[in-house]
Amino acid sequence: MSDHVYKKIELVGSSPSSIEEAVANALARAEKTIRNMRWFEVTETRGHIENGKIDHWQVTLQVGFTLDK
Repeated sequence: MSDHVYKKIELVGSSPSSIEEAVANALARAEKTIRNMRWFEVTETRGHIENGKIDHWQVTLQVGFTLDK
């Protein structure tokens, strides 16, 4: 095993379609500015209700990435 050092950040993603798409949206946006992302953990899942139906999903993620040497 290597001697990587990791940092964790928290992201919140949303989607009108699904939890999976909310996760993908958060990671896709983070990838534009964060290098070396290695793993994620969904820590919260929420939904917004409009007129008695699910309007959109929201997920909170912990994302781990390796720090540059």
